[in-house]
Amino acid sequence: MNHDTPLSPRPLSHLAEAHRRVLTTAQLRAHGVSAAETTEQCRAGGPWQQFLPGVYLLHPGPPTGEERLRAVLLYATRGPAPRPASGVPAQPTARQPHRPAHPDVMITGLAALTLHGFSAAPALLALEKIDVLVPRLRRLRSTGCARVVRTAEPPVPEVVTGVPVAPVPRALADAVAQSRDAVAVQRLLTEAVRGGHCEPAAVVRALTAARLLTRPYVVDAVDSLLAEGRSIAEDRLYRMVEEHGLPDPVWNVDLRLPGGPHLGGLDAYWPDQAVALELDTRAPLQGRPDEDSLWSEYARKREHLERLGITVVHITPRKLREAMEQQATVVRTALMAAADRDPAAYVVVLPR
Repeated sequence: MNHDTPLSPRPLSHLAEAHRRVLTTAQLRAHGVSAAETTEQCRAGGPWQQFLPGVYLLHPGPPTGEERLRAVLLYATRGPAPRPASGVPAQPTARQPHRPAHPDVMITGLAALTLHGFSAAPALLALEKIDVLVPRLRRLRSTGCARVVRTAEPPVPEVVTGVPVAPVPRALADAVAQSRDAVAVQRLLTEAVRGGHCEPAAVVRALTAARLLTRPYVVDAVDSLLAEGRSIAEDRLYRMVEEHGLPDPVWNVDLRLPGGPHLGGLDAYWPDQAVALELDTRAPLQGRPDEDSLWSEYARKREHLERLGITVVHITPRKLREAMEQQATVVRTALMAAADRDPAAYVVVLPR
């Protein structure tokens, strides 16, 4: 018995459905289409065409953007995959036509950013190459419009319009790795933060992991990114105080001991309650040469202030964006607890 013969062949007309217009050799065989018939359909002037190795476009014209994505995913997911307990692999459906055989394969780079809604990323049809992220040990090569990007630790994909897509930080890193255009890199990184797609910390961690911070134009873009992220976080901090009814602090101040040393700068300070607030933007600097010294300075300032009886509240830009009400509660609790603490040491408050 030939195990490649489908149990219930389906007519070719069934393949006219929109989500079946791009199929692999194995999928065609499962629909009763032999290798010889596939070759015949793909003859010069025929109704089908081979788009990528083992992947066929079931119409003669150019592919749509969605069909290019599907073809690249099918090319990258060909071959055996772990079989579920039921023994029947998950099949594509009209609702999820891009369901991969390998859950660790996903679209990345500029194509992923386009799917994430980046206006600075080109349209899918304008992309010469579509990057697909695969595990490092997969035996696969770049060909046609499919550019294979390998990783030792695949991230958890996000599903966008039914397509498995790399998270924004990873997609950004893969897009930046392929670009030498400083202006384009700047636009992508700026939109990532300004558009609320992700925090600067996540972007810089991804760029660091990809070893891209050795490129001067990437470092320049990152510096602008951090400034952009801090500005947005400061605006959210002002909104938090106003919208959640917190007492007004003094903003952007330096603390000093009377006639003594500089204690450090703060984003907000409530003198009557001796509560200090600092936006924790240290995380985006991970992996840069000055990381250790910055971390030491950061910890030293916090310990010194707390020894003086000043409560230090740290808020990350991400928490401020995702859980502003919760952060306002943290600050309010610290302010209310001031009455139960010993008075703090007297410090001089100066504008920064």
